[in-house]
Amino acid sequence: MLGQNEQNIKKRMEGRVAINKILMVLFGLATAVGLVFLVLLFYRVLTQGIGYLSLDYILNFPAPYPEEAGIYAGLIGSIFLMIIVAIFAVIIGVATAIYLEEYAPKNKFTDFIRVNIQNLAGVPSIVFGLLGLTFFVYMFNFGYTLIAGGLTMALLILPVIVVAAQEAVRSVPAEIKEASYGMGASKWQTIARVILPAAIPGILTGAIIALSRAIGETAPLIIVGAATAIYTLPDSLLAKYTVMPIQIYNWTGRPQEEWQFVAGAGIIVLLAVLLLMNSIAVLIRNKYQRRL
Repeated sequence: MLGQNEQNIKKRMEGRVAINKILMVLFGLATAVGLVFLVLLFYRVLTQGIGYLSLDYILNFPAPYPEEAGIYAGLIGSIFLMIIVAIFAVIIGVATAIYLEEYAPKNKFTDFIRVNIQNLAGVPSIVFGLLGLTFFVYMFNFGYTLIAGGLTMALLILPVIVVAAQEAVRSVPAEIKEASYGMGASKWQTIARVILPAAIPGILTGAIIALSRAIGETAPLIIVGAATAIYTLPDSLLAKYTVMPIQIYNWTGRPQEEWQFVAGAGIIVLLAVLLLMNSIAVLIRNKYQRRL
């Protein structure tokens, strides 16, 4: 009887090992398919755009001819927009996460708020564009300006930052917080000196992922009035502006083949900015992790 049980257990184990190997191969194939298409896309963009990429291209404003067109206005506009988005979204998002995790009472209403914040993270970006058009452009009378675009994009990524910050705050061990209280620290001192420093790596990761999404969005900015071509830099929060995705979208819609190459060069610049943002985030995160 014991031998029969051992054989049954052995068969089940062999079946599980076989299923594990099959699933491992399937997951590997799925990863390979994604990587292949990613490499093909990157190769196409690189081969199309590298010939038009130069210092003049980066420092020139849009022009009616492909050989004279540049992405300077879009690059500076994207940087200004990301500064506004980061200031509003990160401060409000982290403050909301701290309140929900450390101050808010644990009841059904708080759970309802948490669930809806998570749902907002999956809402299509065009909905936030319409929200920004209603409130910031018309109700607050900002018009089609830089501040309206920045606040709209801040709304877009705010749920992502809140959820990431909540997870980072929640991951701080309870023993550390209890030790801080035991040493006589107040709740705010514990949050500022213990919880936030320990949660900064996770908060930064979520913030950079959210900002990377914002810098590549086009639909909300079209709705709130980002210009397709502009020949001056924004000199105030109420100035007209454009961003790199809008310029790239405009170039890809033109019939001449040369404009596709100009757009390819713009995509390379956009990818370089994203890589720089993520590199800075990794350096800051590693610096704080070494302190902990």
